Amino acid sequence: MDVCRSLCIGILVAGFGGVAAAGAGNNWPQFRGPGGSGISDSPESAKVPTNWDRTNNVAWRIEVPGRGWSSPIVWGDKVFVTTAVSLVDPARPSSKDQHAWLVIAYALETGKNLWEHEVHKGVPGGIHMKNSYASQTPVTDGRRVYAWFGGIGILTAINTDGTRAWSVSVPPLKMREDIGAAASPVLYGDRIYVVHDNDEKSYAMAIDAASGKEIWRVDRESEKTSWSTPCVWENEKRTELVAMGSVGITSYDLEGKILWQLKGSTLLTVPTPLTQHGLLYAGSGFVGQRPRPIYAIRPGASGDISLKKGETSNAYVAWCQPMSAPYVPSFLVYRKHLYVLADNGTLSCCDALTGAPHYRQSIGGNCTASPWAYDGKVFCLSENGETSVVQAGPEFKVLARNTLNERCQATPAVAGDRLLIRTSSRLYCIGSER
Repeated sequence: MDVCRSLCIGILVAGFGGVAAAGAGNNWPQFRGPGGSGISDSPESAKVPTNWDRTNNVAWRIEVPGRGWSSPIVWGDKVFVTTAVSLVDPARPSSKDQHAWLVIAYALETGKNLWEHEVHKGVPGGIHMKNSYASQTPVTDGRRVYAWFGGIGILTAINTDGTRAWSVSVPPLKMREDIGAAASPVLYGDRIYVVHDNDEKSYAMAIDAASGKEIWRVDRESEKTSWSTPCVWENEKRTELVAMGSVGITSYDLEGKILWQLKGSTLLTVPTPLTQHGLLYAGSGFVGQRPRPIYAIRPGASGDISLKKGETSNAYVAWCQPMSAPYVPSFLVYRKHLYVLADNGTLSCCDALTGAPHYRQSIGGNCTASPWAYDGKVFCLSENGETSVVQAGPEFKVLARNTLNERCQATPAVAGDRLLIRTSSRLYCIGSER
């Protein structure tokens, strides 16, 4: 087994997903919430218990059919998830089995199954042992749920009553090492943006959200397989679609024209860019390569803004930490600090505006899910289902450790005073009794 293949084991799933800002308050409409930030600014979130386990402070828990490492999303009184179910043996699915791809809606208050919509039936083929056939997180605008299943090449829009609005097919393309797809669509205004980096013909495209009609598509000729969801960056200069790839970062205007590029990435790229404090934060940290940079980028760039050898800043790169990027989990910028959760359970904190380091501490366990924050706390979920609650700020202090003892790779969702954690077979709603 070569280095690339062996180090792909942690690559998938919950570090992906994400969309531009599409709601606030108690809605969590895409991977990592409004703006893809991983932050809940709802005052209700302070009511989410700090301590829980499989029974204590659990408002409800339900069995979710099949397997899917996409994150749950929430709009109003509904929770939406995607999954793929083996029609031969749901408990022991095989890549040769006939599968059904589903979008499911649950009641946020009770966990009641409201509807299931079957998107497709077919035989999926192989994926990595830690991936699933439903790893891309869907997005909603409160009218429809938009779900992208890259492995089978289907983008679909489901009305929130469970009826299909439209569905389009895009030929599936070969991913590196047959690991499978995981990068999610993003929604901005009346368009859905998809970046699909693969080993055959990488591209970015814009789709009309009302009809499913393709508006534009551009080749990403130098990019190969990656799993990083793009982000839409609204800044003081303009609005940009930013995509991280195996070569570097590319920014497009909303019609697909390249605005700027920054070369300097790792071969395998997973974390999703995000924006805070007027800056764009992006980076990649495949453990088999050096450097593993995180960049903080100022708005208004054009052309090639790559750093020269030995540089850690220039006119548009505010700062760079050459060896700090995570491999799978996306990073978090909360208040004035940037948090990096490594796959091996190490949490690092630095100043978000300067990059100056504060601490690097182990919280234990292996981690795939991305960290999230609210109420002055940072939350880190390990693959064995333990959530470490860490005090936000430059000093490291663990406030609680909460264990579910179930496999967890999906990044949780926060909806007002409810925290939704997806495990390999269940969906937990953490919250006090109402």
